Amino acid sequence: MGGKVRDYGKLAKDILQAVGGEGNVIGATRCATRLRLVLKRSNPKAKEIVGSMPGVITAVENNGQFQVVIGQHVGEVYEEFSSLVNIENSDQVENKGTVLNRIIATMSAVFAPFVYILAAAGILQGMLIIINLFSDSFVKTGTYQVLSFISWTPFTFLPIFIAITASKHFKTNAYIAVACCAALVSPTWADMAAKIADGGSITFLGLSLTETVYTSSVLPPLFLVWIQSYLERFLNKRINEVVRPLFVPLLCMVIMVPLTILLIGPITTMGANGIANGYNFLAENAPFLAGAIIGGLWQAVVIFGVHWGVTPMILANFDLYGRDSFQAYQTIAVVAQVGAVLGIIFKAKSQETRKVSISAAVTGLFGITEPAIYGVTLRFKRPFIFGCISGGIGAIVASFFNPYYFAYAGLPGPLTIVNGINADYPMSIWGILTGCAIAIILPVILIQIFGYGEDTAKEADKSSISEGEAVGNLPVNKPSDNEETINAPFNGKVIPLSKVPDEVFSSGAMGQGLAIEPFDNKLYAPFDGTVVMVAPTKHAIGLRSTSGVELLVHIGLDTVTLDGKPFTLHVEDGAKFKKGDLLIQFDREFIQKQGLNAITPVIITNSSAYKEVIVENVEDSSLDQKLFTVVK
Repeated sequence: MGGKVRDYGKLAKDILQAVGGEGNVIGATRCATRLRLVLKRSNPKAKEIVGSMPGVITAVENNGQFQVVIGQHVGEVYEEFSSLVNIENSDQVENKGTVLNRIIATMSAVFAPFVYILAAAGILQGMLIIINLFSDSFVKTGTYQVLSFISWTPFTFLPIFIAITASKHFKTNAYIAVACCAALVSPTWADMAAKIADGGSITFLGLSLTETVYTSSVLPPLFLVWIQSYLERFLNKRINEVVRPLFVPLLCMVIMVPLTILLIGPITTMGANGIANGYNFLAENAPFLAGAIIGGLWQAVVIFGVHWGVTPMILANFDLYGRDSFQAYQTIAVVAQVGAVLGIIFKAKSQETRKVSISAAVTGLFGITEPAIYGVTLRFKRPFIFGCISGGIGAIVASFFNPYYFAYAGLPGPLTIVNGINADYPMSIWGILTGCAIAIILPVILIQIFGYGEDTAKEADKSSISEGEAVGNLPVNKPSDNEETINAPFNGKVIPLSKVPDEVFSSGAMGQGLAIEPFDNKLYAPFDGTVVMVAPTKHAIGLRSTSGVELLVHIGLDTVTLDGKPFTLHVEDGAKFKKGDLLIQFDREFIQKQGLNAITPVIITNSSAYKEVIVENVEDSSLDQKLFTVVK
């Protein structure tokens, strides 16, 4: 899983089909690593089907959303998916689940599209901090001033970014939303608010205005756009279409901007500040507890994709105090998962496991831990737990140094540690560094001592294996305890996987294997085991042997388009079977008459869980013919 995929259009189509088609999709958004879908009906099998697709790390159902974790290419997949379901012109998305779920889903949809902009600005601020450490005069130069105001611009005009993404989420006119939110950060309003703060009085229609300013604010522009969406729909239904293009924007602006300045802004700002102050009370009075909770449990929050919900609180802290401890503890939690991945790299015997882990570690350096969690640590369970324990301990130790971030980090992680440097809080950076050192070293040590639950068995005694067995031409001797052989599921002509005319299979992204052009119409069980997946269109089946080998048999290429017509199932999802049991009958002639290829890929999808998968060098397959030797 998570292999390189170039055809994002095909992946988007496969995901859409697996979740029930366009008619079942109410809405779709994306974040830094996930495609988030709201569905009318949830198919219990869709999560496993989508999670096994090449290019997909995993699939999660949470907060009324079907979340497809893709990683760095989520933007390309989202664009393709959007074109398939016409999201821009769809009806208002129905919010599902609890109020909390809807809030979290909204935060994700609003902040995720521009989080990398905030992250880039935060890194630039961190670079300026480092330069100033080595040069006292740099801060007085024009170069510093230019780079500094560039780094602060995304935060100063944050309401405009929110207007763009929130208008898309709430299905309202983006230009009206931008016009209203831009008014909130107008220099004229800032001057008026300053006069009010100095004791002056300014009224609007007889109502006194407050000194609240909205640069770097989150909730005021978010609520503005949300309410605007209802106002705009109300006006569109009641204003004649001849004058509608002029009077709808006019009325929205003259209603929403004053309403926000008078009511929405002060109330929501008070709410965000109240939540921030509540967290700060805990962090100041029981810092070890705040560190333990965030450092130890933050990555569990990431699993369910609800981590965007804290963004308003964090930004409120920076706006109120110019610092925030939450992101300091977040960073330690992120570093701990990177440490767990490093532990696996040092311990693993499988080259494939090392390769996947190195890739996950690199993305973790940039504060993105989903590939590490779903692709490595959570998959083996034990490393994820070690990472959480280490993150909690590291954050507890750091809490005794009063750790803070002094510049917002869109994606807290190893590269943003410098955001904890400040001359007024000299111990802050030492606390963060100490916590991160514990977080990255401790899981490595724990994994070396206790292992991580995969390929830690002793190596097979190769000296006892004959040359014929090593090459795998024929099963000469009985395999050792560290090996398992897998026979063919039906009779046919064997084709190397690299020659399959489908890049998803030929690239090896789904795992090692081969393909068979069948001679007959029956698929039999190649070992004793359990059915773990049956495609809704019956063209593919996932099997797991009693020892844990996972095999995918995909009957034909693009046969998903046949809607199950040529296939007859003899087992169902979850059924146990014995070697030689009939699993599926299929009409090979019907498949070929539809212009489709009957070539059937047979893939070991958890190849990376084994030291080696030997693909046998055979031309034809039969039910007693060995296809694979798995070395544990």
